[in-house]
Amino acid sequence: MEWTDIKTTVPAVWAETAEAIATGISGGGIYIEDYRDLEAQVEAIAAARPAGLILREKNLPEADYQALASDVLRICKRYELPCILHTFVGAAQALGVKQIHLPLPVLRAQSKEALSGFAQIGVSCHSVAEAFEAQALGATYLTAGHIFLTTCKPGLPGRGLDFLREVTQAVSLPVYAIGGITADRVPELQAAGAAGACLRSSLMLAPDPAAELHPYQEV
Repeated sequence: MEWTDIKTTVPAVWAETAEAIATGISGGGIYIEDYRDLEAQVEAIAAARPAGLILREKNLPEADYQALASDVLRICKRYELPCILHTFVGAAQALGVKQIHLPLPVLRAQSKEALSGFAQIGVSCHSVAEAFEAQALGATYLTAGHIFLTTCKPGLPGRGLDFLREVTQAVSLPVYAIGGITADRVPELQAAGAAGACLRSSLMLAPDPAAELHPYQEV
């Protein structure tokens, strides 16, 4: 599948950050037509009952991210869906969120005091060495990727199942696979030791998130 111009929509209150949101969803290639329906897409995903939602938009200014997160948290609360914030420790603290997902360089920059209020700290890892380091710095789970070829990182080959297996065997934390995930590959991911998998653009762009998610819930 190749990215061309894909039309999507976001609510008017997010208009100022629409370009950054589009980049975050697809890595480029999304054309913003109007600003009303991204909130509805997030709600449709929440209604489909995934295990949780990570709100990743690290290119936004923190104040804009906090405003976006506030809206998304309200949706997740209605569906009793865990919502993990990403990158912005201060925004998570201001919103009273106890779950945070961090790039490894951001984790390195945090003091133990800054992270002491979080019950869950996820970290993105791209090597076994990074996985070791994240665990030592206090991570409670990891994402490892990208495993397969993905439209979010066009032209970059996936690191593969052997990489995933090496990470899961190297640490004692739950490891979630990310990148190019499809339902038919879940058994392979589980065999490599993954605790689960993360979906990104396949859900954000799905006309029916419940139908998109259902095969994963049946595995």
